Amino acid sequence: MAVGFTLVFVDTPKEVRDPDVSAVAALDEPTRRRLYDHVVRQPGPVGRDEAAAALGLARRTVAFHLDRLADESLLDVVYERRSGRSGPGAGRPAKLYRRSARQVAVSLPDRRYELAGRLLAQAVEESDATGEPVREVLHRKAEELGAQLAEQDGTDVFGLLERHGFEPRREGDAIVLANCPFHALAREHTRTVCGMNLHLLRGVLDGRDGTGLRACPAPGPGRCCVRLQPAA
Repeated sequence: MAVGFTLVFVDTPKEVRDPDVSAVAALDEPTRRRLYDHVVRQPGPVGRDEAAAALGLARRTVAFHLDRLADESLLDVVYERRSGRSGPGAGRPAKLYRRSARQVAVSLPDRRYELAGRLLAQAVEESDATGEPVREVLHRKAEELGAQLAEQDGTDVFGLLERHGFEPRREGDAIVLANCPFHALAREHTRTVCGMNLHLLRGVLDGRDGTGLRACPAPGPGRCCVRLQPAA
């Protein structure tokens, strides 16, 4: 049964603080995990009394753990009247829980394969519709996304790169990227994925005036294929 999250841990020295990590950590508690599995197996929303009876747990315990799962956005809360009646005298709606639409994916080091997949799919579709070469569309879409990320993120470029999994490190006036968020794809499709990544980071820099940096190809072992170095 698919439970809506993927957890892959690879040794890394970086401390990761992320809502997805918090959500997965919430499922490490055995009772909470049993409740989550029970709720997602049901065809409809589940109430506290139902879950308590099904798992042989105290209602207070069930309520605590279900609310914790809801706080982590792993479950959605809905209110329904189970009596089937409405209007005065129908009673208060029951608090019910169901699987959240949120998808949780945690990978250490950070990987962003969904982002790459979306860019590649957009490039193929637009190329098919317009006849423009796929690689040209991909580079343009990657730059547009990079500029959008820069506009939306309130931190500086270093902070933005940290947030998106590049593990930036300062090397004099340059920034070296210790992690490639598209690592597995880049190993098998180097030209395509590294070109996409280069234009993504160029878009980030274009979206932030005054960085004094430019994105340059700089492949090397154990790091991203792009390096940000002084523009002068």
